[in-house]
Amino acid sequence: MSPLFIGVVCGIAFGIIDVTLTVMGNHPDISRGMLLQAFTSRFAIGVLGANVSLPMDRVLSGALAGLLISLPDAFALHSYFGVLGTGVLFGAIAGWAAKKWAK
Repeated sequence: MSPLFIGVVCGIAFGIIDVTLTVMGNHPDISRGMLLQAFTSRFAIGVLGANVSLPMDRVLSGALAGLLISLPDAFALHSYFGVLGTGVLFGAIAGWAAKKWAK
């Protein structure tokens, strides 16, 4: 499997998970823009987390990509632990999946 395909699949899954967490969370004003932002941010983490090439283990480079992509969202939402935590976790999972199955 190609790393790009793994990243797209991870990105779609992470996007759906994050939109679900957003809808089920205690946000007072959930808008279409907020859900689109949540999906696209996590989609980017999946794609980049599986495809970034840094001189370290793929899991760590995916986690770093997830952290860096999540920083603007965490600052904007003032929700650091949740946004940064899921970003790092999803990035690490994408890196692990690419390490495990990419050829």
